Amino acid sequence: MSNTSDYELVLTRLIDAPRAKVYRAWTDVEQLKQWFAPLPWTTPHAELDVRPGGTNLVVMRSPEGQNMPNSGVYLEVVPNERLVFTDAYTEAWKPSAKAFMTVILTFEDEDGKTRYTARVRHWTAEDKETHEKMGFHVGWGICADQMTALIAAN
Repeated sequence: MSNTSDYELVLTRLIDAPRAKVYRAWTDVEQLKQWFAPLPWTTPHAELDVRPGGTNLVVMRSPEGQNMPNSGVYLEVVPNERLVFTDAYTEAWKPSAKAFMTVILTFEDEDGKTRYTARVRHWTAEDKETHEKMGFHVGWGICADQMTALIAAN
């Protein structure tokens, strides 16, 4: 069996806000649309049915106007603590054309702030490498910073 690190990319931030606010940034459509894509990309459309088995659809738009829809299913939902979703399914447990990743988000109390951790597990080491080369650390880092700024503004 391979080591989890062969398949996993991780981003963590200490956010000066309560867990409920960080969790809400991920589960409230209007908030998510404001920070989800790294600028100058935007998120013009999102649908979130935040419950185990519920679907999500998030459309990112490039500066050139190309839409990139991302759909998936929530596997685990623990309000203000944990969200797990995957693109292995599109809706109602219908398998996607190509499973790429499962995202595990945790929101933990730490010194009056929130330790936000995004673990992205890929089906293959090659998928992990592809995601890394696509700019996982920079892109997800920019998004985490945008999310933090939105939370601070609200």
